[in-house]
Amino acid sequence: MNGAIYALLGLALVLVFVVTRVIFIPQGEFVTYGALTLAFLANGRMPGTVYLLLLLGVTTFIVELVAAWRSRHWSGMGRMVAINLVLPTILYLLAPYVAVQGTALWVQVLFALALVIPLGPMLYRLVYQPVEQASVLVLLIISVALHFALTGLGLVFFGAEGWRTPPLVDGSVQMGPVVWTAQTFAVLGTCAVLIVGLWLFFSRTLYGRALRATAVNRRGARLVGISTRVSGSLTFTLAAAIGALSGMLIAAMTTIYYDTGFLIGLKGFVAAIFGGMASYPIAAVGAMFIGILEAFFSFWASPFKEAIVFALIIPVLLWRSFGSTHVDDEEE
Repeated sequence: MNGAIYALLGLALVLVFVVTRVIFIPQGEFVTYGALTLAFLANGRMPGTVYLLLLLGVTTFIVELVAAWRSRHWSGMGRMVAINLVLPTILYLLAPYVAVQGTALWVQVLFALALVIPLGPMLYRLVYQPVEQASVLVLLIISVALHFALTGLGLVFFGAEGWRTPPLVDGSVQMGPVVWTAQTFAVLGTCAVLIVGLWLFFSRTLYGRALRATAVNRRGARLVGISTRVSGSLTFTLAAAIGALSGMLIAAMTTIYYDTGFLIGLKGFVAAIFGGMASYPIAAVGAMFIGILEAFFSFWASPFKEAIVFALIIPVLLWRSFGSTHVDDEEE
């Protein structure tokens, strides 16, 4: 089950990197925000994500307004108003009616996703789009800074207390000598559906093919009319959706704190390293291996399980370095 969650996060990290060249360290924060937002709603409290979305929405709109005024190019401002001002305001007004104990859990899940997913493209517009031509090292440093900023905001808006969410599916299943919770099957099934859905999106849709073209060659994509900025925004939207849903899946089985997403995101990063930050299937296989290894070492060497998992990065990087050659982004 842990491997399935790591696989989703690893796929999200690979997706973000191949399209935007960003090693997205804050991917785990979307896990935290999704889980805590749903936990607050389920416990009849107003989630801090409501106020964070308003803040980022207003800031993003101001940035877009200044950019439009400088370029004297006003097309698309109606869409900017709808996404950055109207949508956060509507969600803010609806939140008190959803954050009531007794509201159907699936309604709260959808509302929590609506609150967290828009944070992805907003963060891309505010943080990464102004420096999209920077080197990978600069983008990595920015990602680390953004991680600390989001962790601090998580502490401000959610507090230091840990939370859990109600299980999406109740009950248990007896399979031989092992008792499986229904939530475990819900996690595995959801992960399988998401992975198949991503495969269909990239292979059968126009936007998915545009993202693949941007991943193969950013300059070539621009030459044929594919906007790398739209591709980046869509990529961060998908990453936020995957992270938020992953957090909701695991929050019923483990207590989530404001900084829990960092370790979970790092394990997804280890899985992405298995695939060289480029291969989706190898990243998924690496994630399953990490999940199984972590489960076994929880019994055999519990104090060292985290160190053992993260130590896997060293041999994997050494192995991949033997057959890799450096290629500059603009020479691909």
